[in-house]
Amino acid sequence: LIFVFTYMNKRILVAPLNWGLGHATRCIPIIEALIQQQFTPVIASDGYALELLRKEFPGLDSFELPSYHIRYAKNKHLFKLKLLQRAPKLLNAIKAEKKIVKQLIETENIHGIVSDNRLGVYNKLVPCVFITHQLQVLSGTTTWISTKLHLKAMKQFNECWVPDYHGTPNLSGKLGHMDTNQIPIKYIGPISRFVKKECPIEYEVMVLLSGPEPQRTLLEKKLLNMFKLFSGSVLFIKGIVEKHQKKEQINNITVYNFMTSDLLETSLNQSKLIISRSGYTTIMDLTKLRKQAFFIPTPGQFEQEYLAERLDRQGLAPYCNQEDFDLKELERVIDYKGLNDFGYELNYKKLFGLFKTE
Repeated sequence: LIFVFTYMNKRILVAPLNWGLGHATRCIPIIEALIQQQFTPVIASDGYALELLRKEFPGLDSFELPSYHIRYAKNKHLFKLKLLQRAPKLLNAIKAEKKIVKQLIETENIHGIVSDNRLGVYNKLVPCVFITHQLQVLSGTTTWISTKLHLKAMKQFNECWVPDYHGTPNLSGKLGHMDTNQIPIKYIGPISRFVKKECPIEYEVMVLLSGPEPQRTLLEKKLLNMFKLFSGSVLFIKGIVEKHQKKEQINNITVYNFMTSDLLETSLNQSKLIISRSGYTTIMDLTKLRKQAFFIPTPGQFEQEYLAERLDRQGLAPYCNQEDFDLKELERVIDYKGLNDFGYELNYKKLFGLFKTE
């Protein structure tokens, strides 16, 4: 009883990056597993990511961190320039969140940290984990320097957890696989909050949006207009996390602003084809559910473009660029195998061993 009581009082700060919803949603199974293993998670993030996790775990303590102010350019060719212009704000946010994390450790009795791509969420006083599927950070001709800077930042952490398989086949390709001795790396297998269920098909197509503005809104407007001409049933999730869930019917299109995990899991299982960004968390989710997918990578985001092209080459899921998409593109889906789960089971008790050391 003393053994269990000790670990139940260990509070672990879980802090996902607010860049789309993927970092937050892939932290959901981590948070659930921490609770199952008798830890007490504490949530920290900002924006939509924080709102989503507060809705998923209303009973947990949560805190707001500084925003990284991530926005995309409307012109994909200005993507890197836009990020460079925002670099000073990013560095200031990282500096500020370091101070907040130090305060939280003292005031909230934090015993460990899980940071999903938040570069300032660490402290030498407690064991710290960094979650990423990007050991290599693709940025075109500057990949070498973006990767070097990322690895340098990761050295502040005790471990790096890569949500992918160590060998082949794997989901992240060269993103998550490179030789480095700068930080201990653990491949934990793909993680997803969802479970595959046998459900009758209710929707011919589900559109599942997320990601930074303004590209999320640009794609939303384009797809809503196009699917008004579609003859089948469409479920359209905007990916806007607001205080209240909203639902409206536009002819054949059922539109939600957002869905929490249980409803989204059911809706995904009830949908024949999923159209979404090729974000890594979305790929992990759709792989777990063994879905047919069509990907539209965020313009100018090298990582999503690489992942979409890789899945297309493997014959698993087609993709096209945002400006080229029309409904005729969906006819190509029949020639692809669809995504498939490899059945990996993660040993969370062993994984969380870092936090059980005194």
